[in-house]
Amino acid sequence: MKTAAPDDLFEDSLLAHYRTLPAPERRRIAAQASPEVRLRLAWVERQMAMDRAPGSLAAVLTEGREKQAPHLDLIDGVFRRIAAGERMQVMLTMPPRHGKSQRASRWGPLWYLRRNPTARVMLASYGADLADDHGRWVRDQLREHSATLGIRLDDASRAANRFDLEAPRSSSVRGGMVTAGVGGSLTGKGFSLGIIDDPFKGSDDANSPAQRGRVWDWYQSVFYTRRAPGASIILINTRWHEDDLSGRILATEPENWTLIDLPALALSDTDPLGRAPGEALWPAQYDADELARTKRAVGERVWWALYQQQPRPLEGGVWQWAWITGTRTSPAAFRGVDLSRIVVAIDPSGGAGGTNDETGIVAAGRAEGGKLQDNQYYVLDDRSGRHGANAWGREACQVAIELRADAFVIETNFGGDMTRQVLIQAWQELERQGLTGGMTMPRIIEVVAKQGKRLRAEPIAQLYEQGLVHHVGEWAALETQMVTWLPGMDSPDRMDAAVHALTELANLTTDTTIGRYKRTTPRGRR
Repeated sequence: MKTAAPDDLFEDSLLAHYRTLPAPERRRIAAQASPEVRLRLAWVERQMAMDRAPGSLAAVLTEGREKQAPHLDLIDGVFRRIAAGERMQVMLTMPPRHGKSQRASRWGPLWYLRRNPTARVMLASYGADLADDHGRWVRDQLREHSATLGIRLDDASRAANRFDLEAPRSSSVRGGMVTAGVGGSLTGKGFSLGIIDDPFKGSDDANSPAQRGRVWDWYQSVFYTRRAPGASIILINTRWHEDDLSGRILATEPENWTLIDLPALALSDTDPLGRAPGEALWPAQYDADELARTKRAVGERVWWALYQQQPRPLEGGVWQWAWITGTRTSPAAFRGVDLSRIVVAIDPSGGAGGTNDETGIVAAGRAEGGKLQDNQYYVLDDRSGRHGANAWGREACQVAIELRADAFVIETNFGGDMTRQVLIQAWQELERQGLTGGMTMPRIIEVVAKQGKRLRAEPIAQLYEQGLVHHVGEWAALETQMVTWLPGMDSPDRMDAAVHALTELANLTTDTTIGRYKRTTPRGRR
């Protein structure tokens, strides 16, 4: 006996076939269909549009009010690839008011959950309130459009900062979304798609070494550890500082990330959108003239960081770039300079800020002039870094041997006795290994910095301003610390070491100077 297929199954089969047809063929079928069938096809077209990309979903649910642009197409493309199963780590940098958060932190997660209703989305921002706002928005869309979206909230879990979806018929797994502030706990939570949207509140936040360290530690030890197998990450980060979260990631693992860098005005011929240099990102909203007015209004630093994603160090604090670059000398030109003294200064990690993880090791020398004010000073080397006790001691001794230094200058505010002992032990070890070249260990000069860092730094900055200090080559990390440091910020170890070295060489060690130090009597050579 022949059994006829139910009408609904037959219709579903036809509609499934309809979805596979190219757009011109679908339009031809719709034009020839009855009114009832056209309604059904319109529903299918609506579903297909919502499946296509976050921007298409937004256009359907807002009835075309959500704007679309080429740079938003790039964000949509990232979500399409992730939803299709590709594991990606994407860094997205873009100017404000260009739709990046609306697309990547709201429509993107909503679309992704529609396509993958058993997936978990985790979204973090600099503050829990902002992250919760994104979560609340996604949850409210699910409430309002559940029938259209084809996914529903679970009745038992509907909080703005954590909600679950009903499990699909074919699965017992519930997808959903959780939000949190950067630095907050995510224990017990995991994600298949993790989004970090602006980990820093603003310039002050990003310019704090302590806060940058906290964000980095949270990213490494909390956020990154919550990945499910095959999980993807999207990082949206305004580039306020060279050493922000994006900067550290690009410095440590650039090969693992896809960077979509979209400045307000194109900077090169390799622009991701193929723009010519100087062409605006979203001319329909902000053309070149409008962006020029914005640049004048916000100033150079904010413009380059917030709009061009090219952070520039602060200037106008204690040091200025021109004081360093204007007197720089090359190693070749330096060969003719006769130095009367060379010292290696050490600023141990673990100062008052409690967040430092570098030991400052800077070598400097002095060339005698006819008068004291004619002396010239040279920054010769920067060996600072994240060294353990044995490593930094050996590093400081090695540079002293290479440069034939006559003294070590060590700050003794924190662990001074241990600092002295580390140096002595490192020198003895190098001596046993025959690596000192018969050189006697330089004497150790201990300094206790009794005044604030500004009072210590200002007389050295004055030497720079007078053109008396020359950097032999480029010491990018040290120089950046100098020009970005402002009084009240946490201790920059490289800068502190340079200040100690130059203070010793310039004899700025008495109570008659601005930089008041308590300087111990040198204990001579070992």
